[in-house]
Amino acid sequence: MSNSMFGKDGTAQGVAKQRLIETLAKTDKRIIYDPYSARFVIGAGLIKLMGHRFSAWLGKKLAPGFHEHLIARTRFIDDLVEKAATTGAQQYVILGAGYDLRAHRLDLPSSLKIFEVDQSEVQSRKLSKLPENLASSENVTYVALDFAHQSLSEQLTASGFDVSKPTVFTLEGVSQYITKEAGRAIIEELSRLIQTTTATFFISYADELLDKDPEACFGKGYPKAVQRAETIKALSAKAGEPWISFYAAEEVASLLSRNGFSVEENVTLEDLNSLYFAPIGRALPENQILNLEHFVIAKSQNY
Repeated sequence: MSNSMFGKDGTAQGVAKQRLIETLAKTDKRIIYDPYSARFVIGAGLIKLMGHRFSAWLGKKLAPGFHEHLIARTRFIDDLVEKAATTGAQQYVILGAGYDLRAHRLDLPSSLKIFEVDQSEVQSRKLSKLPENLASSENVTYVALDFAHQSLSEQLTASGFDVSKPTVFTLEGVSQYITKEAGRAIIEELSRLIQTTTATFFISYADELLDKDPEACFGKGYPKAVQRAETIKALSAKAGEPWISFYAAEEVASLLSRNGFSVEENVTLEDLNSLYFAPIGRALPENQILNLEHFVIAKSQNY
């Protein structure tokens, strides 16, 4: 992504598509609900016509568990943000917000100030697709940022971010698309913002084994694991957003520690399968588990 770090929307549309598919599930069987997702999905009408079951079945033909992987990630962050908002967080910063709709679809307190950070053209596309008079819009500040030439901390503070208030930051589904240097720069910028307050930070990252030993990222018996891993990466590259950075858990923990954060949780779909899917009768068998990506929650060391 380099100059256009968060500028393309191929993968953002893809994630919105999975949110739409999940939203079509029966109320007692769905993991998340996003009434706005269809606005960001090409062919949304056809997906609605096919419904959740058939759409999810088609997804399994491409990569079993991939839909659940993305939906579990979404739900995991939803839960984090909602909990943070009720336990002291006064600000929420969505880094590389893209088509994220948490500001509007979650039941967040009106006192929570939300900053959506992305490039201006991405924000313009998003705003053009949102309905007018959207709930909670008054709580959202859009922070236009060119990550290659502007300081995240400077742009946030200029937009009203208060460095003294407890904050939750999320960087979802981004780190694999940018260089490690760019990822490190973002976290270093965050460290400048948390010197005098407490903060919670979510980051997802692609496991380095996906590049070195793909089978290790899949459950036992997963069909054509290596081929499926290559297909997932190839489709992302075709959308103009190739996966270029992969991490080990120790590497991420060290990077966060150097910048004032301590890892509290590091989970994958395997962990979230029993948390989210099993209770509603949708538990994935081991041969449909993929652990391509890790979901990390870190707290500022002065928390």
